Amino acid sequence: MKYSRLIAGAMTWGHWGKQLSKAEMISLMQHCIDEGISTFDHADIYGGYTTEAEFGSAFAESGIKREDIELISKCGIQYESENRANTIKHYDYSKDYIIWSAETSLKHLKTDYLDLLLLHRPSPLMQPDEIAEAVSDLKKRGLIKQFGVSNFTPSQMELLNTSVAISVNQIEFSLTQHTAMHDGHLDAMMTHAITPMAWSPLGSVFREDTQQTRRIHKQLGLLLEKYDATEDQLLLAWILKHPSQIHPVIGTTTKKRITDAVKAVTIDLELEDWFKLLVACQGHKVP
Repeated sequence: MKYSRLIAGAMTWGHWGKQLSKAEMISLMQHCIDEGISTFDHADIYGGYTTEAEFGSAFAESGIKREDIELISKCGIQYESENRANTIKHYDYSKDYIIWSAETSLKHLKTDYLDLLLLHRPSPLMQPDEIAEAVSDLKKRGLIKQFGVSNFTPSQMELLNTSVAISVNQIEFSLTQHTAMHDGHLDAMMTHAITPMAWSPLGSVFREDTQQTRRIHKQLGLLLEKYDATEDQLLLAWILKHPSQIHPVIGTTTKKRITDAVKAVTIDLELEDWFKLLVACQGHKVP
């Protein structure tokens, strides 16, 4: 299954962020495609269950061919919102709900199929066989091409894999949140040929001012001229070098930052430079 090396995350396109107009969404979609980003990442809950419909309305008028892009959505979180009657945030992975949620996302996104449907977060009450029945139904009817998960641990992936094949796990991963390299997440995905996708790929480097982020900025500064790159490009290049072939999901809606991010794909960090950034993050030598 083909996804662009970088993925455009749509979480902040609507009410949870920039509140882009239809014209702005169309322009941003086209800019992403022009820069080689053809995969768009959604979830039913984004914007309080409104962003998919806004994106779909824009997509329907964009003139962009469906076969030129890939659409991802996630389901399972029952969110407290004026658009739902939920009294508490919880998870629902019943067969009927998964199918209904996927069908609703298709209607909102103005498309006949999803390239990928993910379970948004694991539930302690999920039943693998029931999930498998829902996935089988959706695939047989051509409503989804691939199935995966998001934020699942290795043991949770293994549990689900007993009943239904997982093609993707979307996890938090960055230089400042790289535990997936050490706790078995990425090992398990490489073992089972599961594609990793990484949300929040820039981590806390630009959000926080700590001893850790200061060390990282200092080390990045020493590498900028060598690679003729920006700090965010080097942070993405650090992720892209991992052998599991991680696909970063970038959340920016700024066209220049998208253009800059794509250049990270061409940067091949030297081995010692990759470890210099890891050491700067950890604050100590590797074991």
